[in-house]
Amino acid sequence: MYARELVVWIADELDGTAAGQRLTTALVNETRILGLDILEREAVLGALDDPPPGLKELRGVVLREHAWRQREGLG
Repeated sequence: MYARELVVWIADELDGTAAGQRLTTALVNETRILGLDILEREAVLGALDDPPPGLKELRGVVLREHAWRQREGLG
C-alpha cells in the first residue's frame, strides 16, 4: 500500500469521528503535514489495533509519541 492509501484506510476506520473528518479533509486538500490533538491521536491508535500491512510501524511511532507527550504533560 502507498502512504495515501494507508491514510485513506485510517480515515475510513474513523468515519463519523472528528479525526476521520480531519483526515478526509487533509486528503481532499492534499495536505502533506497534519498535526493531531491528543484525542485524535488516541482515535488513530484505536484504529490501528489490528492494522493492515504498512501501518504496523506507524502504530509503534504514534504510540511512542503519545506516551512521550503524556509523560511530558503535553496532552
